[in-house]
Amino acid sequence: MSAADLERLRFAYSPMAEVAESLWMLSAGQIRSVHQGWYELTRERLRRIDTRLLRTVVPAHSRLAEFLFSGAVDPGTSISDQLQLVADCPPETLRADLETVWQGHGLPPRAERLLAEGPAGARRLADVLWRYWEVAIEPHWRQIRAVLDDDLAYRASRLTSGGIEALLADLHPDLSIQGPGLRIQRLQTSAAHELTGAGLLLVPSVFAWPHLVVFAGTGIQPSLVYGSRGVGALWESGAAESTDEDALGALLGRSRAAILTGLAMPLSTTELALELGQSPPSVSQHLSVLRRNGLVTSWRSGRRVLYRQTPLASSIVAASGGGPTAANHPA
Repeated sequence: MSAADLERLRFAYSPMAEVAESLWMLSAGQIRSVHQGWYELTRERLRRIDTRLLRTVVPAHSRLAEFLFSGAVDPGTSISDQLQLVADCPPETLRADLETVWQGHGLPPRAERLLAEGPAGARRLADVLWRYWEVAIEPHWRQIRAVLDDDLAYRASRLTSGGIEALLADLHPDLSIQGPGLRIQRLQTSAAHELTGAGLLLVPSVFAWPHLVVFAGTGIQPSLVYGSRGVGALWESGAAESTDEDALGALLGRSRAAILTGLAMPLSTTELALELGQSPPSVSQHLSVLRRNGLVTSWRSGRRVLYRQTPLASSIVAASGGGPTAANHPA
């Protein structure tokens, strides 16, 4: 990496990365314990999807198709934009990517039939991927997005306190900094790649964990897709039910306690209002009070302003036993 590459190092979210990585896990038939909750919520709905086609495109092999990861540009990347790129994928690119994925195995008949459709095959694939997104990822996208936001806030703090080295130091166990470059261990092939000023895209993903996915070819922005922090708590159920005598509610008031408890992961005012059944102006007012008292911190992410518990607030919530939930404590 040159100085120009470091200047162009940036973060992006990729809804399609969550689609592709979760499909890889399903194809492998080994649901990681951290995602068992997601699988239980999703598996019945998967019967409505052409999962045979999807397993043809995302088999449990060591490589993933690059076209599935294209279009991630910033934290605001949308699934619609990425799926449009899939639909518009030239047949020769689709074939080259699938041949790379199936290298050493030979393309299966289902893949050959998809490729034989020409441009219509890419459009059909995009449609099936969209239906998978609707049943498997979109219902949970707010929670997933909160985990990604939390990871990005952590990375930003690492960058501020210790620079690029601190930012990358704990990104993944297989990643290390050596001189002006990055070394990635346990790759399937040994190769060196010079970024030549193209920069590097860092893409946190909940379904990538515990893997590190590397793209350094010519067809996609050089990227590292890595497991986001906080995945372990993603599918946990909400806090346990509490009574009107709840300690946190008695201390702060039920509405503020519900808001503070809800901010274990970053949320915007609008998301909090929807989550808790309170009005946005009311939530905004409570957030101002909590922030002035050192219990909430905020930062801007694109067009959104996100709020999260401070370490002090986290310790108070933990000491109280979790605090009230929105269902038990309406505004």
